[in-house]
Amino acid sequence: MRRAVVLGGSMAGLLAARVLSDHAEEVLVIERDPSDVDAGPRPGVPQGSQVHALLPAGQVQLERWFPGIADEALALGAPPPPHDPGTAKVFVNGMLGLPPATTGTGPALITTRPFLEALVRRRTLAVDNIRMVYGRAEGLLFDERRVTGARYLPEGGTDPVVEAADLVVDAMGRSSRLSDWLAGHGWPRPPMQRMPIKLNYATALFKRDEKVSDAWVAVFHTMAGKGRTARIGGINSVEGDRWIMLVAGYDGDRPSRDVADFTARCREHYPQVFGDIAEHGEMLGEVVTYHQADSRRRDFHKLDRLPAGLVAAGDAVASFNPVYGQGMTSAALHASCLSKYLRSVPKPHDEPVRAYFDQVRVVVDAAWQISTTADIELPHVDGPYPPGYKVTKWFGDLLFQASLTDPVLNARLGRVTTMLDHPAALSRPGTLFRALRLGLLGSSRR
Repeated sequence: MRRAVVLGGSMAGLLAARVLSDHAEEVLVIERDPSDVDAGPRPGVPQGSQVHALLPAGQVQLERWFPGIADEALALGAPPPPHDPGTAKVFVNGMLGLPPATTGTGPALITTRPFLEALVRRRTLAVDNIRMVYGRAEGLLFDERRVTGARYLPEGGTDPVVEAADLVVDAMGRSSRLSDWLAGHGWPRPPMQRMPIKLNYATALFKRDEKVSDAWVAVFHTMAGKGRTARIGGINSVEGDRWIMLVAGYDGDRPSRDVADFTARCREHYPQVFGDIAEHGEMLGEVVTYHQADSRRRDFHKLDRLPAGLVAAGDAVASFNPVYGQGMTSAALHASCLSKYLRSVPKPHDEPVRAYFDQVRVVVDAAWQISTTADIELPHVDGPYPPGYKVTKWFGDLLFQASLTDPVLNARLGRVTTMLDHPAALSRPGTLFRALRLGLLGSSRR
């Protein structure tokens, strides 16, 4: 290809640009956030101040496209993993479970979103044939069978600029206007599925202090049901010798920006480590909140008509409940799907990219299954229920409970929730029988 244009310079857009740099003479990234935005949270990423996780599967892909990036992050201040695995704690329904199993993918890269994104941006723009311009995407150009370019309004400008392209990538996130642009030129909109999660976040940064806590990572999850209120919490050690701590609820359970409310929640509803940091730690800055109404997916693979020269990636395809940490990792896997597609088709920009969307569907289906199977239990969510839901839920609950104490099942479930393995791996006979034996044995003892 001569030129590829990427709409959006977030993680999905940057990774797509890196992949395209191997296949196009020039890659142009059009980013809407101002050029003078520093390494802090960007306006275009409203959840950027919240806790983020790059799952092991995402780290594998990041290292694939940017060799040595984990070591570079550590050199720039990302916290190295602790020697004591006991400083990583997982609490589920009030029970302290096993710490996360090792995955063999190297030291976990735990940072804030702005730190990691700034590093990926520097590495991406260091590639000779990638450049970034700043402005707001205004639409696409079409001929009878394909997308031929994109139009954007430059930062500080009044006249739109048209960029011809052999391939355009939509990486504009949840708020992508691609469906409207397609419909406006006579193409069908991709079907959209939604699940109304009504998630509410509150996050604060604290100075790390061993006198307050030795916590490196803590995860808290209380699931809905049996008189429990669904809540989520997380503590990560991040760059700058800091903790980032999150508390979250659903529907009417809505944490506020008030420091007293944040502290009270940590002490009353979460394990002691949360309350200790909230009460005795030094808070850096203010409490920041975020609300996400739903999980959503756009099923491009179902379209009977699709223009050539058009790709979508990241949250523009699917955006999940962020508490499961699937967003950045899904974007990295979409980039891998794009690479596979571009390497397998002689002229990938001449035909609709159906094979790409078929591959992306596998990633989306897996992440969607993990997140929505849990979210469908929330009191305010009333479906849609997948086929065989009751049996799947019964076995899933059994497997999950057994994984809290069994290292083998903990490791197998961990590989699925971190997107290294597909959920289908949990239906293998050895895992089924082990979960049934341990789960039913545990039930008989109770």
